[in-house]
Amino acid sequence: MDRASPIRTLRPPAELDYYDARSAALPVDISPLEAWNLMTGEPGPLMRLAFRTRDAISALFGVRRIGGFSGRRRSEVTVGDRLDFFLVEASTPDALVLTARDRHLDVMICISVAERVVTVTASVVTHNAFGRLYMLPVGPAHRLIVDHYLRRVKRQLDARTMPAG
Repeated sequence: MDRASPIRTLRPPAELDYYDARSAALPVDISPLEAWNLMTGEPGPLMRLAFRTRDAISALFGVRRIGGFSGRRRSEVTVGDRLDFFLVEASTPDALVLTARDRHLDVMICISVAERVVTVTASVVTHNAFGRLYMLPVGPAHRLIVDHYLRRVKRQLDARTMPAG
């Protein structure tokens, strides 16, 4: 069966200023929202420090503080809801599309799940020099963070599916 991909981006990848897609095979089926909950459920001290640093530096340039991930789990979301600093633009059984937009850049995160594979796709369009400068450290950091979160999801799901011993 040839199904259209649930992955969404702001523009075609060749037209983006930043594009990254990371995937992990999972032992069970989960929803995109469950993947979000598992990834962001426990931000940890390093992530809290990273967001505090981001907010302190960005505030010097008039960028609003985002505060990071709250760890709040959600059982459902609809278009227009907020997941921390992201706006929910779409929520379907196979994709959760989140955006954050300001005068410096637009960010879209798409968490998609297909055949027990979760994929986190980030697409960014910058609008000015600050947006481009902002992405210099954030781009590489984003890859590391998403890899960490995908390992966390897999580890948590593996623990759920292990037989009691």
